[in-house]
Amino acid sequence: MTDPLELDRQLCFALAATSREVVRLYRPSLEPLGLTHPQYLVMLALWERSPLRLRELADRLHLEPATASPLIGRLEAAGLVTRRRSEADERAVDIQLTDDGEALRRRALAVPVEVIERLGYPVERLEVLRDQLTSLLEAAQRVE
Repeated sequence: MTDPLELDRQLCFALAATSREVVRLYRPSLEPLGLTHPQYLVMLALWERSPLRLRELADRLHLEPATASPLIGRLEAAGLVTRRRSEADERAVDIQLTDDGEALRRRALAVPVEVIERLGYPVERLEVLRDQLTSLLEAAQRVE
């Protein structure tokens, strides 16, 4: 009989352990860019669209604004983004890439390629897995 509380049978454990290991694989590629993995995620969102409101950015990253704000602060201190009150709504904060933040994108283009090489997984399998995880995320969000 299989124990339903066996650690290796838990979806949460498989996801958490895999996440830690995959994020670890990013470190050698992100260190030369001066970014941590959470900062990299912020930059990815801003490279797609800048400026973004703090709330929009936090929502995009599935974070609370209070969690995203210190990440933005460190990126601002590094000269990669600016924060300013929105002219349209003084309660909102707009996050925008600086010229240095925009320029960093060119160097970051190597990151996904390097991580895929380290993993040694076919891109097609990674894309299917990403799509499955995205579907799982959406299902989990519907439960809330």
